[in-house]
Amino acid sequence: MRVLICDDEENIRNLLGKYLILDNFDVEKADNGVEAQRLLRESDFDAVVVDLKMPGMDGIQLMHWMRDEGYKIPIIMVSAHGEISDAVKALKLGAYDYIEKPFDPADIASMLRNLMDSHDIIDYVEKSKRIREIQSTFLGDSPEVKKIREVIKRIAPSTATVLITGESGTGKEVVARDIHSQSAVSNGPFVAINIGGVPDNLLESELFGYEKGAFTGAVGKKVGMFELASGGTLFLDEIGDMPLSLQVKILRVLQERKITRLGSTVPIQMNARIVAATNKNLDEMVKKGLFREDLYYRLNVVRVHIPPLRERKEDIPVLSAAILAKYNEMMGTNVKGFSPDAIGAMKKHDFYGNVRELENVIERSMIFADGPVIEVRDLDLRPSVFHTVEEEQKKEQNPQTEERISLRNAEKNVIIHALQRWHGNRTKAAEELGVSRRTLISKIAEYNIDL
Repeated sequence: MRVLICDDEENIRNLLGKYLILDNFDVEKADNGVEAQRLLRESDFDAVVVDLKMPGMDGIQLMHWMRDEGYKIPIIMVSAHGEISDAVKALKLGAYDYIEKPFDPADIASMLRNLMDSHDIIDYVEKSKRIREIQSTFLGDSPEVKKIREVIKRIAPSTATVLITGESGTGKEVVARDIHSQSAVSNGPFVAINIGGVPDNLLESELFGYEKGAFTGAVGKKVGMFELASGGTLFLDEIGDMPLSLQVKILRVLQERKITRLGSTVPIQMNARIVAATNKNLDEMVKKGLFREDLYYRLNVVRVHIPPLRERKEDIPVLSAAILAKYNEMMGTNVKGFSPDAIGAMKKHDFYGNVRELENVIERSMIFADGPVIEVRDLDLRPSVFHTVEEEQKKEQNPQTEERISLRNAEKNVIIHALQRWHGNRTKAAEELGVSRRTLISKIAEYNIDL
């Protein structure tokens, strides 16, 4: 049985890891949620033991990510005394069980053996594999998507750096994975990091790694993302959120193809292909001095632009079918499809949240559908929060409009509603709003929002 242990406390990782190895478990360890994401993408695991409270991405956020990505791997959540409400939240998200600190490693080993004996784990892992297969191809019938697939086919065999642009939720990571799977390094790792989701003070160490003693808290050596992606592809998502102070170091890596861990003077050869993505206008950021022009040209060797879903509505039927298949697997349901009227209604709707919004609509409709197919009445096609902001901006700019709404109040209300929909989860709310988590947190502080 292959187990992933995710805990920011090294002594707990090592203690539990040694005990489980002696008990004939195969163990991998991660010291944070981002590292756990990488390991989950690269390998198959039969179970995950994850700490509830960790800096950066915590256990609950990791569980949300795993659910959204289609992983059905059993999770044992570790919580400290007094965090029962959070543990209950984890169980509602689908955790198999939880245990309080301090714990006896034998108890966790017993939980894992119970999982093995139940045979449910086989279904979990097989469903995860099938769901990831459904998500692994950039789907669509529109001329725009067919052109993108043709571009992917042409550029994949090369080693050229690729910049993928498009609004949030259009499928930039799916395109990056397609490029990797068709490339000469397809047998190597695909390592992804969301630049906007990692705090500035952790980003450099995540990318470059560090040596023991490099800084306070560096109690051991850590291999960075550039090294982990060696022989494969490194996907830098939300590259527009990279701090200027780090951009010059990334430029040097692209020029010299070498990296140096923090606390070391020994350069290491970097042979990973770089694919970057952004939902921001890097041309404008360069003009404003917010993004280095030399780095921009290094990244923008080949550009793939993904149009928003509202400009390629003929893709909605095939995307809907794939999303339906995914959630049938995840939820154990057997919804057959969509009525013609339901497809027609979705094609008339402007999905300002793109494929991510379409996925949310379909997931909700599957929960409330009464029959074997989804009908118009099952669809919750509410006005998009993005569209609402645009309309309120127009009202603010029109002096003849009776209902003049402050743009700041409009922005604040949109943020509050997004946070409420995601029960305070800032990462998910930021994804829905099409901004980085860092930007959202800044806005929350600016408007003094307290949920």
